[in-house]
Amino acid sequence: MTTTTNKWLLKAAPTLAALLCLSSVSAFAQTAAPGAWPSKQPIKLVAVFPPGGSVDQVARILSQPLSQQLGQTVIVENRGGASGSIGAAAVAAAPADGYTFAVVFDTHAVNPSLIAGLPYDTRKDLPPVILIGTSAMVLATNVGSEYKTFADVVAAAKAKKNVSYGSIGSGSLGHLAMSLLSKSGNIDWQHVPYKGGGPLMTDAVAGHVPLAIGSVFVVKPHIDSGRMRPLVVTTSKRSPELPNVPTLAESGFVGFDAPAWWAILAPAKTPPAIIKRMNEEVAKALKNPEIAKKLGAQGINIVGSTPEAAATFINKQIDVWAKVVKDNDIKTD
Repeated sequence: MTTTTNKWLLKAAPTLAALLCLSSVSAFAQTAAPGAWPSKQPIKLVAVFPPGGSVDQVARILSQPLSQQLGQTVIVENRGGASGSIGAAAVAAAPADGYTFAVVFDTHAVNPSLIAGLPYDTRKDLPPVILIGTSAMVLATNVGSEYKTFADVVAAAKAKKNVSYGSIGSGSLGHLAMSLLSKSGNIDWQHVPYKGGGPLMTDAVAGHVPLAIGSVFVVKPHIDSGRMRPLVVTTSKRSPELPNVPTLAESGFVGFDAPAWWAILAPAKTPPAIIKRMNEEVAKALKNPEIAKKLGAQGINIVGSTPEAAATFINKQIDVWAKVVKDNDIKTD
C-alpha cells in the first residue's frame, strides 16, 4: 500500500466511520421500526359508513381482538358519506405509519366509475391489507307478494308487467347486479333507489316496493321475522345463512357472481412489514370462534386473504362494475 493511499485512508477514516455508523443506524431502524409497531399510539380503524351499518359492525367486532393481540388500543372512527369515498379519502391522506386503516364495503370498487374527481387513486393510494369476507345479496319480496320464485319475477318482467325493485341507492352493488341481470337476460325492470337499508326494508316489508335487493345483513332479519320471502341470492354458491335459497347461477344465469364484501386498506407507502403484521393479526382474529360467530351473524363468510389476493379480488371488482356502469349509463343519486 502506497504512502499516498495511507494518507487518504487516514483522512477518510472519520468520514467512513460516520457513514458506516449511519448505515448501521438506518439498517437498525428499518428492522426495528416494524417490530416496535404499534407502541407509539392507538390504531384507528376508519369505518367509511355511518354507525349501525355492516361496515361499522365489522370494524367494532374486529377492534377488540386486535387490541388484545397487539397490546394497543384500537379505536373505530366513523367517516361516512359519498358511498364510503369520504372516509377512504381521509385514510389515503393519513400518515403511512401503520396507525390508520380503512374498513371498506363493496362500494369502494364501484366509486371510481361513479364519482368524478375522487381525491385518491383507488388502485394505488389504498393498498389492501386483507379481504375480511364476502356475503350474498338477497332478492326478496313481501311474504304476501304474487312472486313465489325468481322465475315468477322474470316471467312478469318479460311480460312487461312493470316490475320494480328497490336497492340501498343508485350505484349500489344491488343496483349494479340487477342492471347486469337486466342486460344479460334482456329483462325489463325499474329501479327504485332508497337512502340506505333502513328505508328500503321499511317500504319492502310494507309492500310499497314489490322487490328489494340487499346484503344478508340488511334483508335476513325480515326473512327471519316471516315478513319477507327470499327468492334468490347473487353469489355463485348458496349462502350458509340461507341454505334453501337458490343462486342466480342455479336460476338460469350461469356464472353469475356478485358478492358484497368487506376489506381493510392502508395508506400508500405504509411499510410492507406493518401491512404483513396487520394482515396476520386480522387473520388470527378471524379464526377466533367467537369473532367468526359474530361476523357470521352479519351474514359474512370469512375469507381472510393475503394482501396480494385481496388486491387481485378488488381490482377485478373495479373492472367488472366499471363495465356495468358504462354499459348501463348508471349515475349516482
